Amino acid sequence: MAVVNVPIWAVCMLRVALATVYFQEEFLDGERWRNRWVQSTNDSQLGHFRLSSGKFYGHKEKDKGLQTTQNGRFYAISARFKPFSNKGKTLVIQYTVKHEQKMDCGGGYVKVFPADVDQKNLNEKSQYYIMFGPDICGFDIKKVHVILHFKNQYHSNKKSIRCKVDGFTHLYALILRPDLTYEVKIDGQSIESGDIEYDWNLTSLKKMEKFSAESKDWDQAEGDKSQDWEKHFLDASASKPSDWNSELEGDWQGPMLQKPPYQSLLLQDGLKPEGIDKDVWLHQKMKNNYLTEYDLSEFENIGAIGLELWQVRSGTIFDNFLITDDEEYAENFGKATWGETKGPEREMDAIQAKEEMKKAREEDEQELLMGKFGGQEDTFQRFHRRDEL
Repeated sequence: MAVVNVPIWAVCMLRVALATVYFQEEFLDGERWRNRWVQSTNDSQLGHFRLSSGKFYGHKEKDKGLQTTQNGRFYAISARFKPFSNKGKTLVIQYTVKHEQKMDCGGGYVKVFPADVDQKNLNEKSQYYIMFGPDICGFDIKKVHVILHFKNQYHSNKKSIRCKVDGFTHLYALILRPDLTYEVKIDGQSIESGDIEYDWNLTSLKKMEKFSAESKDWDQAEGDKSQDWEKHFLDASASKPSDWNSELEGDWQGPMLQKPPYQSLLLQDGLKPEGIDKDVWLHQKMKNNYLTEYDLSEFENIGAIGLELWQVRSGTIFDNFLITDDEEYAENFGKATWGETKGPEREMDAIQAKEEMKKAREEDEQELLMGKFGGQEDTFQRFHRRDEL
C-alpha cells in the first residue's frame, strides 16, 4: 500500500476549509479599520481609539491594534459581521490584549452582541450575550470575567480566574462547547475549565424551575400515577391467597415488583413518576431537561463584537480578534499571530529598559558633576566680590 505524503500547507488549508470563521480582525490594512469599526456617539466624553503597536512590539505592523488614548474615560466601539447561531456548535472567542501602561484600574475585556445592537448608541446598558476578558482595579480585582446572558439576566462564572497583570501582550480565549463544557485559555494554556451547569450561579433559576415543575408536571403525573403504577409495578403472576378474608382485610392487592428506581424513567412519551419518590423524580427531571431546554451556551443571533469599558489610565492595545467554531483553527491562529511576536516583543522591551537605565545613570552622573562644578564656581565668585570690596 502506497504512502501519500501530504504537504503541511495542504493540511492547513483543509483545516481552514473545515472551520467556520465568523469574524477575524488583525488591523493589517492601515486606516481602513475605520470602515469596519463604529465608534459610539452616545456620549461626547467617550474616549477615542487609534491604531498603534505601542512603545515596544514584536512586529511594528502585525502588532498594531486598537489603543485607548485618553485617561479617565469610557470607551465604546464595535464591529458587525454576518449573524449566526452557535446552536449545536462550539463557539470560540479569542483576542490579544496588551496593558502597555501597566493597568492600575480598567477593563481589557470584549463583549459579543446580538446582531440588532445599536452601534452608534453603544453604552454600558446595551444588551450583550457574552462578556469575556481581564479586568483590573487596585489590589483586589485582577480577574478574567466570563459572563453569559441567560433569561434576561447576566450570570458570572463563580470561579476566580486570575488575569495577567504585566505590560506584555497576552492571548485570551474562551471556548463554549455544545456538551455544556467550557474552557478559558491564556497564552495557549488552559487556565480554567468545567461544566457550565455547575460553574455558573444557577441556584435561583433552578429553584424557580423546580417550583414550576412541582406545580405543573407533578400534578399532571399524579393523575396518571395509578395507571402507570399498575402497568409497570404490579406482579401479574401473583395470586390472591386462599385464606384472604376480603370483609376483614379489604380488597387484595398484588405485591409490587422491586425495580431499580431509574429503570423506567425515560419513556418515549417523557418522564413518568412510576412509584418513585417525588423529590427523586423531580431531581432527575431537572438534571435531564433543565439545561437542554434553557441552554446557557447557545445564542441565536450573534452579530457584533465590541469594546465597552472604562480605563483610568489609557494605553491598552486590542488585536487579533477571532470568532470561530473550530478550536484547532483558533489555536493555530494564535500561534501565527501572538505566537510569532511575543518573543521579539519582550526582547525589544528588555533593550529599551537597558537603554533607559543607561540614560538615567548618565543623567544622574551629569547632575552630580554639575552640582560639584556649580558649588566651586559659587565659592570663587563670593571670594572675588569680597576682594573687590
